[in-house]
Amino acid sequence: LLLFTPSPTIQPPTLPSPVACNSNGDANELQRPLPSGTCGLQLPRENWGKKADFLFSVIGYAVDLGNVWRFPYICYQNGGGAFLIPYLLMAVFGGIPLFYMELAIGQYHRNGAISIWRKICPIFKGIGYAICIISLFVAFYYNTIMSWAVYYLYFSFTTELPWARCNNGWNTLNCTNYFHKKNTTWTKSSTSPAEEFFTRKVLQVHRSSGLGDLGGVSWQLALCLLFIFTVVYFSIWKGVKTSGKVVRVTATFPYVVLVILLIRGATLPGAWRGILFYIKPEWSKLLTRQVWVDAAAQVFFSLGPGFGVLLAFASYNKFNNNFYKDALVTSAINCMTSLFSGCVIFTVLGYMAEMRNEKVEDVAKDTGASLLFITYAEAIATMPGSTFFAIIFFVMLITLGLDSTFAGLEGVVTAVLDEYAELLRNRREWLVLGLVIGGAYVVKLFEEYATGAAVITVVFLEAIAVSWFYGMKRFCRDIKEMLGFSPGWFWQICWVAISPIFLMVRLTSGLRFSLWHCVWVCERSSGTYVLIKMSTYLPFKHSQEIPPLNFHHHLYEDLANCPRSNVKITSHRFGCPVL
Repeated sequence: LLLFTPSPTIQPPTLPSPVACNSNGDANELQRPLPSGTCGLQLPRENWGKKADFLFSVIGYAVDLGNVWRFPYICYQNGGGAFLIPYLLMAVFGGIPLFYMELAIGQYHRNGAISIWRKICPIFKGIGYAICIISLFVAFYYNTIMSWAVYYLYFSFTTELPWARCNNGWNTLNCTNYFHKKNTTWTKSSTSPAEEFFTRKVLQVHRSSGLGDLGGVSWQLALCLLFIFTVVYFSIWKGVKTSGKVVRVTATFPYVVLVILLIRGATLPGAWRGILFYIKPEWSKLLTRQVWVDAAAQVFFSLGPGFGVLLAFASYNKFNNNFYKDALVTSAINCMTSLFSGCVIFTVLGYMAEMRNEKVEDVAKDTGASLLFITYAEAIATMPGSTFFAIIFFVMLITLGLDSTFAGLEGVVTAVLDEYAELLRNRREWLVLGLVIGGAYVVKLFEEYATGAAVITVVFLEAIAVSWFYGMKRFCRDIKEMLGFSPGWFWQICWVAISPIFLMVRLTSGLRFSLWHCVWVCERSSGTYVLIKMSTYLPFKHSQEIPPLNFHHHLYEDLANCPRSNVKITSHRFGCPVL
């Protein structure tokens, strides 16, 4: 009887289903199941106010200063129009798949760059900490570039721009203004007023003997930096709901300015020379290895996976958001912006070549910040209505930098808050304040030694962790759960093989390294700082992820003038080879 008599069924108490709640109480979001591997209830998570906020934020992050100053230089240096072939191939097979991957794992697991690895592969959790450190370095770099732009913006509110003349207190006897004088002789020692304004007034590099003597703090730049800190803090201190509103302006304004500058540049004499030089294909360059390496670098650093930003932004999406379409749209906009920016820059370079009676390649030798703060600023100073064009140009640079800084710091804040939720959940404002005011005065050291190869390594490990350890079948199942369809074979092959190979080739392409550089780095380093410098200096020196500024020769002249035989070799103390 005990075996066959049915006993009354005991109903367990009804418990809330494990769902992730939207802070807005969205009905669709309440149906979202927890990702596999999690248990219990997930804390409510903030969402974007509107889908447009997410798109503007991603576009603003991907379209940065590198699109304006690096792509045009890389394009003409590597064959002009012919460069578009390796650029598009690298984008299709390398950059866009990685962009797609980060949006997918961020939206599904809804965590920042640190805690997300508990759900993917805990042994790779160190990737998250590396991402946060790299993002801070990049944010410091952009903050300083923006402070220079603010400084220029302040001096732009004058009837005659100060970098258009040679009668200022900071000018030297070598200052030569060939635009305002006839029969001007230009020698090797001659410098333009724009170059002296940048190097002597803004940076004051003549007051420093080299990296061993960083000099004092410029109070003018310190105030500009404080202004940038204030804008950044009040834009992101309350989360994506506030930054999403701000970025609608900062992400769209650069396009308005680029259109205005293109129209103005196209009407200048000699503009056609610059455009022809920019797009004229040199098919023979496609046979050189460096062109393909540069194309890979440009695609990777332009789209920007590996900084934790895409993970953070996607984690605030609704569970069924179509991130696949978002990845394709934002990637296409980023690539087209690079091409468009090249036209804007080279119309002005053609004008400069016409005015100087030089070849375009001689005018276009400046790269990086020198292209913007010297060459382009000098061209603006010679235009009618120079004050107006200077103001909108430097405001554009500020907004481009703000978008990248917002994104980078939001990635760090999201990662830290998710990892230490109980400790910092109600202290977001203090965390943001601490990140914003970090040490930006050693920006050149960060630029040289702390980004390039480290980012590539991080994304390589990230791709391996997701596609090989987490598993491609599991990853595709996650995507199908969100979108209703699985990614095709093309994406799967890219994630498993093509993208990791793409990253490995890019990483190893910079392993051409002089031991002399190693000795110099070791002599100027000590303690844990050498770990930061040496770990990234080796592959970064020749990879040119971020073009060096023209004033580097001032910083390194003590090294260049020092014969090797007179250098005291102390590298054995730091583990470097002894010459």
